[in-house]
Amino acid sequence: MITQCHQVAGSVDVVLPCLNEAEALPWVLDRIPPGYRAIVADNGSSDGSAGLARARGALVVDVPRRGYGAAVQAGLLAADADVVCVCDADASLDPGQLPGLVAELTSGRADLVLGRRRPTSARAWPPHARLGNAVVAQRLRRRGVPVRDLGPMRAARRAELLGLPVADRRFGYPLELLLRAAQAGWRIAETDVDYHPRVGRSKVTGTPLGTARTVRDMTAALASLR
Repeated sequence: MITQCHQVAGSVDVVLPCLNEAEALPWVLDRIPPGYRAIVADNGSSDGSAGLARARGALVVDVPRRGYGAAVQAGLLAADADVVCVCDADASLDPGQLPGLVAELTSGRADLVLGRRRPTSARAWPPHARLGNAVVAQRLRRRGVPVRDLGPMRAARRAELLGLPVADRRFGYPLELLLRAAQAGWRIAETDVDYHPRVGRSKVTGTPLGTARTVRDMTAALASLR
């Protein structure tokens, strides 16, 4: 179900996958740039995240199917702007930096722009999570995908994104997206963005075991994708 509040569509839509991010959402939504519209893809939150987002004027999409990829896909389908960004809703990334990614896209220099994370403190990116990201990025580069980070902040054209045959609806979505984009001949660029300590514990790489499982699952996904 989609709930539209008073905010009108802007020139850029920002999809915010969300699962129990009520503590972080006020800061995140307050940082959405002028002319950009927040689309909160709520993945079954039980902490009032959806109601909070509606009260702050965001477009809220209820996504009963669990999974990061399912939330992103639902947000993309609800968007109507030509340019769409994706950003985590946990306050680890500042939506105020999205115009830098959009500028790279709309200049024609790239078809997909990723925010390459630069931690603002040691707490922002624990060593186990940073290592896991580096391992997967290295394996992507071996497949011809020129990235150093599987960053969760990105910008692209909505129609082109929806045209990619990305099937993963869980945590393998970012990896498959990059691989499919490279296979389609997209120009992929990275630009540095600040990476802050997130509010709350990561649902993917919050522990060394969680990181190891993520690397294992993404490695299996890479092996299965051709």
